[in-house]
Amino acid sequence: MSTALGRSRDERRFGRLDQPREYRRTIRPQLYYDPEAFGQFSERIARFLGTARFLVYMTAFITIWLGWNVFAPTFLRWDPYPFIFLTLILSLQASYAAPLILLAQNRQDDRDRVQYEQDRARNERSVSDTEYLTREIAALRMAMNEVATREWIRDELAHLLKELDGHRHAPEWRDHRSSGPGELGSPVD
Repeated sequence: MSTALGRSRDERRFGRLDQPREYRRTIRPQLYYDPEAFGQFSERIARFLGTARFLVYMTAFITIWLGWNVFAPTFLRWDPYPFIFLTLILSLQASYAAPLILLAQNRQDDRDRVQYEQDRARNERSVSDTEYLTREIAALRMAMNEVATREWIRDELAHLLKELDGHRHAPEWRDHRSSGPGELGSPVD
C-alpha cells in the first residue's frame, strides 16, 4: 500500500524484511479478513436479495412454515400460533440483510464516483480537443483567404492573356544586334 498507515499495518502483519521476526504467542489469534472479498460477498447477497427468486423462496419458506405449524399434529409443531420463532428468524435475516445491502450500496457509490470522475476527465479532454480543432480550422480558413483560389487563378490567367494579346498587336522592336536599315531600337516596318 502506498499510504503510511497502510505500510505500518503491513509491517505489523508481515514484519520488516531487514529484521528477524519476533515470535510471540498470543492467547487469541489475530483475525484478518479481506475487505474486498467481504465487499464482493455482500454485493452477491444484496444482489440475490433483490431478485424475484429470493421473494419466491422466502414466500415458499414462510408458507411451508405456517402450513406445518397450523396443520401438523400438535406434538410435531415447533412454533405454535403466534409464530414467535418465525418472527425471530425473519428479524435476524433483516438485521443481517440491511447492513449488507448498505455496504453493497456504498461500494456501488464508490464505483459510480470513480466512473463520474473518469467521465468528467474524458469530457474535459473532449472539450479541449474540440477547442483545439476549432482554432485549427479557424487558422486554416484564415490561411485559405491568402491562398489562390480557382476563381482568382482564372481571373489572373484571363488578365495575362489580355496583356499578351495586347502585346501581339503592338509593333515589334528591333534587336540592337540585328543588322539592317534603321536605327537601333526603331520599329520594324
